Amino acid sequence: MTQNILSDEDAQSRQDSSRPFIEPSFRDAVPHYLPLGVFPLFFMALTYRGWWLLPTFLFMSVAGGLDRAFGLDGENMNPSGISERRLFIYNIPVWSWAFLWVLTLIYGLWQVLLVHSYETWWAVVQGVLLVFLLTMEAQAVFVVGHELVHRRSTWERRLGELLLACCSYPQYATEHVYIHHARVGTPHDVGSAPKGKSFWRYFPEEVVSNLTNSWRVAGEHLTRRGLSRWHFSNPFWRYAIYLGVWYGLVYFLGGIWALPIFLALGLSCVFSMKISNYFQHYGLRRVLLSNGRWEKILPRHSWNADWKFSNWMFFNMQRHADHHSMATRPYPQLQTRTDEAPVLPGTYGDMMNLVLRPKSWFAKMDPLVDQWRKKFYPEIDDWGPYDSRLATIKPDLFEEIVEIHQLAPRLFGWIEQYPELLITLQHREFTDLDLSKGILVDPEYETIARQGLARVYWTHDMGVQEMRDQIDEIPTTSAKETAEVIRNWSNEKAFQIGMHVIRENLSLDEAAVALANLAEASLNSLFAEAFTEYCEKVGDKHTGGIMFTFLGDLATNEVYPNMEIELLLIHDGWHTRRFEQFLKFLQELIARLSKRNLLFKPIAHEKDWIRTCAIDETNECLQQTDAYGIPLKIRSRMVDEFGYYTIRHRLGPKLNDVWKEFRSNVSLHADLSKQVREMETSISTITTGCTGLIELERIARFLQVRLTDSKFEQSDLNARDVFDLAGEEQLATYAKLCRDIQAIDSLVLDRETMLDQANTAVQTLVATFCGAENFEELCNSFAGISLYARTQLELIRSRCT
Repeated sequence: MTQNILSDEDAQSRQDSSRPFIEPSFRDAVPHYLPLGVFPLFFMALTYRGWWLLPTFLFMSVAGGLDRAFGLDGENMNPSGISERRLFIYNIPVWSWAFLWVLTLIYGLWQVLLVHSYETWWAVVQGVLLVFLLTMEAQAVFVVGHELVHRRSTWERRLGELLLACCSYPQYATEHVYIHHARVGTPHDVGSAPKGKSFWRYFPEEVVSNLTNSWRVAGEHLTRRGLSRWHFSNPFWRYAIYLGVWYGLVYFLGGIWALPIFLALGLSCVFSMKISNYFQHYGLRRVLLSNGRWEKILPRHSWNADWKFSNWMFFNMQRHADHHSMATRPYPQLQTRTDEAPVLPGTYGDMMNLVLRPKSWFAKMDPLVDQWRKKFYPEIDDWGPYDSRLATIKPDLFEEIVEIHQLAPRLFGWIEQYPELLITLQHREFTDLDLSKGILVDPEYETIARQGLARVYWTHDMGVQEMRDQIDEIPTTSAKETAEVIRNWSNEKAFQIGMHVIRENLSLDEAAVALANLAEASLNSLFAEAFTEYCEKVGDKHTGGIMFTFLGDLATNEVYPNMEIELLLIHDGWHTRRFEQFLKFLQELIARLSKRNLLFKPIAHEKDWIRTCAIDETNECLQQTDAYGIPLKIRSRMVDEFGYYTIRHRLGPKLNDVWKEFRSNVSLHADLSKQVREMETSISTITTGCTGLIELERIARFLQVRLTDSKFEQSDLNARDVFDLAGEEQLATYAKLCRDIQAIDSLVLDRETMLDQANTAVQTLVATFCGAENFEELCNSFAGISLYARTQLELIRSRCT
């Protein structure tokens, strides 16, 4: 005879138990025969109806009250050293219930569908009540069926499948054994509800995944044996036969209209079963270990209960923690696990009522989940990845989800909204560059190889033209669709670049090059599509020439996530009305592009935000100032021209005149050299309109218009470039530090969190990219260099005035 082996957990359970093990006995087994008492009552109710319906209903409704009357159980049978022969008396009620239920259901269908007369309203009511009672008892199908599909003997498992088929759910036998038990408490198991997920969201996902995953697993088992998934040994053939038998019987007795009713009643039983499945594992997660494997299944990963009467009626189903520790253990040997498993705050009946009210459920259970986490995993402060819906949607990428959540909360927020971004981490474009850890013997060489691949690809191979070529290969039917396609394509690329940054495959300067190319390619492709579609609509003869010009940070290639799009359109040869139409069309397209965009800040569709000027007004337009009080010309870059007018060529002399005017404009010099606000030394101000950045930009542009060397007349110079050319090395260093903090902060930090309030991992990442050993050192360094920069700026002001 087969004997159970005592595991380490069993030994612990034995050690913690204050009561001795009980031995198998007739006296102990008798209470488990109670569930059979319903069948004589059912026979009388189905045969005679009337008041016989009442005792049947009462018998099935007393569990909740009698649980409190009888109290907790607490008795454990020795989990090892007991032969199957000695458990025979405990198996009789399980087998008997299974056979009696099949006979009762057949007899009930015959009575309800064929024998019962519905000539009066009372007869109709009785018929409905009979169906209700059958459905109530059918919920126990999943208790007995569950027990049987875990048995070792084939005939018992087949009997369990037949029972499950009467509820139209035979695939449960495959899904429960091969998926739920293997993956319980992980994102791979849809049946393990994460904290914060309501039952009403859980139920449809669980039902669908149960069917699709069981079919997939059955096919995989056959494939590993070298067989087709359509081989006769596929359990779904058996399931189809069982369903055919039940539905054939229903059709034979009640006709075509009885079939949907039978299906609905079966699904109501499934609904009840899913409620218990939901609360048995709610919020309890197994932890991902450093080796990439999930921790061992332990009693702590299931909610337990041990009410004596329910143990008798439902074959110890409440001892769910021990069941998951040893799935094949017969029900009489299941242990209480009092000290090792969390305990439900009520009976199963209490829980089933509470589950249907999500607010009450969360209020009751979430604090208990938090207590469980503090007790068993005190070292984990943040369970965000485990509770995230991402983990369920993309369980195969859970390690990446944890990594992003820890290092880049802003990116994590994006993938929570748009999980499809995670799929890009499985594209060859990403995997070919991101070498697996440990692929080379020397970690230093491995880092160099990984960084080299990413740098070459994103700063050399993927230039603006290569990106535009990729966009052009995507088929679209309109400019509006093109805007959405470009946005999705851009988000995927920006996300990949961000991942290379947090994995330190790309430096911030290299990422800035890649993001600048990405921004230019996205906008240029949209400009081209907008102009082409508009020309096709109105005819070429009704349009003129147009020059698209970047302003601000776009012009100086200081591109970072959530940046503003600043544009100037210089036009010539347009009819006023036609140009206004095109401008409105373009603004609508760019607003569509910026919506849900990782790279650009959203733009309101109604807002007129694009600057425009005719070619003859260019000088006056470029002398207007931006939000920093800096003339537009100083931070502008012409990027693309369309139409039949050579605007770029004609603008050359005009732009030279602008620089001459800047050199002689004493009022402009005085304005740029004037201090706007006191510079702050806190690193967190970088993310909230840093006065340091504003002052740096203004003084850099002051030097740019004061110094007469022609090398300062390049409009795409950033502040660091200007300081370098002017020999102000310390200010150039400070400018780079400010921009680096701004760039990495906009990539990894969510908008509601200040940098000094971020988690340690984020702060360490920021410090690393800014050349500091730790965040404290970075803060001190930033404060020191800020004070020095303030002094240097004052010296420049006094020297130049």
